Amino acid sequence: MGRAQAPERTMNEQGSPDEWSGAEGVAELLQDLGWYHRDLSRHAAEALLLSNGRDGSYLLRDCQDRPGLYALSVRAKDSVKHFHVEHTGHSFKFGFNEFTSLRDFVTHFANEPLIGSETGTLTVLRHPYPRCVEEPSIYESVRVHAAMQTNRTERDLVPSAPALGTKEGFLTKQGGLVKTWKTRWFTLHRNELKYFKDQMSPEPIRILDLTECSAVQFDYSQERVNCFCLVFPFRTFYLCAKTGVEADEWIRILRWKLAQIRKQLGPGEATMRSQSFIFK
Repeated sequence: MGRAQAPERTMNEQGSPDEWSGAEGVAELLQDLGWYHRDLSRHAAEALLLSNGRDGSYLLRDCQDRPGLYALSVRAKDSVKHFHVEHTGHSFKFGFNEFTSLRDFVTHFANEPLIGSETGTLTVLRHPYPRCVEEPSIYESVRVHAAMQTNRTERDLVPSAPALGTKEGFLTKQGGLVKTWKTRWFTLHRNELKYFKDQMSPEPIRILDLTECSAVQFDYSQERVNCFCLVFPFRTFYLCAKTGVEADEWIRILRWKLAQIRKQLGPGEATMRSQSFIFK
């Protein structure tokens, strides 16, 4: 990624707590860790792991929204999960474990630990994603480059990209015609919420386009706990999570997705899309 590298040191040389007590000392030693990506953003981590990683790929980065914390980004099939790693000043805390040296922290990952979240899905951390990847120094030659007279200015150059926040897990869904409840495997990627018969099914039962969704909210009408609903012009989908924490996570990321979609489309276009939707 073009960053200057600190002189290489082995993990055996990094075991003294005095060497890495303090943010500057930790940052310096982490630079020697090949899968520490420093100030890589959450968005970039997801794009990197989804496009070029594989199930079980992971990397360590700085946590942008909470200074002093680190984030472990992990690819779990078609989603990327993010976990906090805390540096207390004299140890690393990750999950239920605490490591008093950087060497112990790295050894833990060398043993390919199993990691799970509120969704109940488990992932083996097998593939540390390197910070530096060999790239070809090959570039295309420009053959056509015509200036178009469109009267646009630099103010029209607004960078945009779809929000990449991902999530997956089991949810219990109410049927459309027959109001029975069945457990399905859900995946959230870009602007699509897909659900499958089970985790191993290759094809989804249905794909919901979130650009057509008008609201996501807790629901108390179904006499079930941890229930929430997604409101579409053609139907309201009722979903239940295993725990309240998991239901809250789904609601927060789905609401965030809807907010990002509205920013991209603009309020007028979002309303027109909703009104013009035809269910086939």
